[in-house]
Amino acid sequence: MSDQQEKNTVEAEQVLNSETEEQAVDGILEPEAEIFEDAPENEELAKAIEEAAQYKEAALRAQADAQNVRRRAELDVEKAHKFGLEKFAKSVVNVADNLERALSSAPSTGESDPVREGVELTLKDLIETLARFEVKVVDPHGEPFNPDLHQAMTMVPNPEMEPNTVMDVIQKGYTLHGRLLRPAMVVVSSAA
Repeated sequence: MSDQQEKNTVEAEQVLNSETEEQAVDGILEPEAEIFEDAPENEELAKAIEEAAQYKEAALRAQADAQNVRRRAELDVEKAHKFGLEKFAKSVVNVADNLERALSSAPSTGESDPVREGVELTLKDLIETLARFEVKVVDPHGEPFNPDLHQAMTMVPNPEMEPNTVMDVIQKGYTLHGRLLRPAMVVVSSAA
């Protein structure tokens, strides 16, 4: 037998098999359809099936709503854990600013000054403690101006710098878990 003849034979068998399967399925379904058509309870059965489908859909919706509520509650708890320290962190950040002001106003002599060293160590420890709780410093000196993290206090023409570059930081900013806690107050360069 040639390849073409074998192919035709296989295709013919497939067609016969599919027709036989369809007839078998129709033979199984037709008697049931006749039973339901002849039964006087057919309308009641259809109503009951429709009602069951409605209840099933309502149950699925209720289950989906419960999952959504649970998911939202988990997100709220997570946010509360992350950002529950926000008010406290804002207050502590002010302490860090005051320590930095104290260091900048104290004269720097070449000699060992125990008070200055104490303030420096206190500031360093405070910044490390803030970092442990995901409070990070935003000190954008020399970076491009970002309105999401910086607050421009003034613009100064400066031909040596690119326009919209932070020239000076008046007050450092802080973020808590990536969310802005306080914007950095900056001086921005403008075109000359």
